[in-house]
Amino acid sequence: MALSRGLRCCQRVFSWIPVLIITAVVLWSYYAYVFELCLFTITNTLEKVAYLLVFHACFAMFSWTYWKSIFTPVAVPCKKFQLSYSDKQRYEMEERPDAQKQILVEIAKKLPISTRAQSGAIRFCDRCQVLKPDRCHHCSVCETCVLKMDHHCPWVNNCVGFSNYKFFLLFLAYSMLYCVFIATTVFRYFLKFWTGDLPNGPAKFHVLFLMFVALMFFISLMFLFSYHCWLVAKNRSTLEAFSAPVFIGGPDKNGFNVGMKRNMQQVFGEDVRQWFIPIFTSQGNGHYFPLKSQSSESQNPLLANEDLWEESDDGSEEGSLVEDLDPSVIINMEE
Repeated sequence: MALSRGLRCCQRVFSWIPVLIITAVVLWSYYAYVFELCLFTITNTLEKVAYLLVFHACFAMFSWTYWKSIFTPVAVPCKKFQLSYSDKQRYEMEERPDAQKQILVEIAKKLPISTRAQSGAIRFCDRCQVLKPDRCHHCSVCETCVLKMDHHCPWVNNCVGFSNYKFFLLFLAYSMLYCVFIATTVFRYFLKFWTGDLPNGPAKFHVLFLMFVALMFFISLMFLFSYHCWLVAKNRSTLEAFSAPVFIGGPDKNGFNVGMKRNMQQVFGEDVRQWFIPIFTSQGNGHYFPLKSQSSESQNPLLANEDLWEESDDGSEEGSLVEDLDPSVIINMEE
């Protein structure tokens, strides 16, 4: 037991290494650009002030989005998806797999669950003891089930999911902007140092490497950001892109695709003015998502079992998810 705890502690410590690497590179780029380029190399005061103002704006947005991506806690299933004490006892005492599946089916009738496992059974996490909401997956690194899990990113040491997917996308976007601005403004002085028009000194090393590092990061970020833009347009997570979600009628990679506009609104919200600010504006609460075809109550378990869903085991309505759902996601998708 002590050895297992020690290994987990070491794993947590080592998991911060990628974040520290990114932080070190960014801090070096800040020193190289602000001091070695702007203060020690550029002689034109107007150019120097303009570069510093825009650079610090890009640096602030990059830092803000990176911070939010790292330290935003992952969203986990609420207690409505946890087995009650009686259901848990009944499930654990039952030894027959078919009977266990039937118990989960009975419990899931009260919940807005549309997806199934590959076998067609209700998706259940033995570790967290919860019925998995749609698009929810268990992360072995975070050791918990994550709502609308996209992937676990070592560069932010966090799971990218419902609670921070918008922040992660903005982090990629502002990282690209940060690299593009550095590369375009440094290029002129990169050529001067390269051709020998400027004297050799400490600034030469920093400016040359600043150009290479900015271009290298920009190219890698461009592919990653483009891929996630495609995912948002199709309303898929990275996991769903590799393995299509399974519904009662079978696998459907476009099961959550409700049109590009609504797909983007699910991630960024309806107010376009807030799209580029790292504040949470995503629609819903991560437990339920509109489906591509919800033309009847039989296809919409939330509406079909609304009365059961609203009431808790003791008959009260405390903790009801229907009250917490964003009204914009409880819609009839007949289009």
